[in-house]
Amino acid sequence: MRKRILVTNDDGVHAPGLLALVQALSAIGEVTVFAPDHNWSAAGHTKTMHKPLRVFETQLADGTPALVTTGTPSDCVGLALLGLVPERPDLVVSGINDGPNLGADITYSGTVAGAMEAVVNGIPGIAVSQDWGDERDFSVAAELAAWLAEQVLEHGLPPQTFLNLNVPSLPRDRLRGLRVTRLGQRVYRDVLIERIDPRGQPYYWIGGQPPTVPPDADVDTDVGAMARGYASVTPLSMDMTDYDFLPELRRWSLDWETESRA
Repeated sequence: MRKRILVTNDDGVHAPGLLALVQALSAIGEVTVFAPDHNWSAAGHTKTMHKPLRVFETQLADGTPALVTTGTPSDCVGLALLGLVPERPDLVVSGINDGPNLGADITYSGTVAGAMEAVVNGIPGIAVSQDWGDERDFSVAAELAAWLAEQVLEHGLPPQTFLNLNVPSLPRDRLRGLRVTRLGQRVYRDVLIERIDPRGQPYYWIGGQPPTVPPDADVDTDVGAMARGYASVTPLSMDMTDYDFLPELRRWSLDWETESRA
């Protein structure tokens, strides 16, 4: 029996990266598409709790049927697992995002959130992103994502663990391979941009230059591998406990009892 794969993204249901991913994954499993109706980049792991969600049927550019919602990537996965998709998927793949999700980006990323929502519900997840660049062809990233999905379906993932795949925007003959990495750090240069509306009131944009990679970034980090022309796959855990610091924190004598302060 073919494995069932749920596909979502944060760039919107008609994004070219989603189409490329669906076409590649269709060769290895039964694919169901459930994606947002518009771009949710930088939405993070957001769930819609304060307003109703609408769900519609649509088609991708190649005729593939898809479900589309007014909600976030997390909502897409949640709605599917709560019953709008009758068959429980064996794997959730989120992407292909137009732009990388490296280092601290994972805390902002709607793409990563789609894979996270799968893990919250006990299903393996993969987030897939491609770097910006002159190459807007997602075929190599899609092929690599499908190959990685096969590995996950064969070997499984530990509980609370999902994979974050980033692929350079390079033609096949310039891609150096795939490295297993840990999270790295990029340099952010955000700036606050102030404007004045027609009524004389200020409003703001958070802008700035794209993040840069330190020149000495370790190739065993996601940012270092990508900078050197490798695709990067990083295992991420929903358990964000800092186990190294935990013993030190316990030595702080942080005992606090309500009765002693009455």
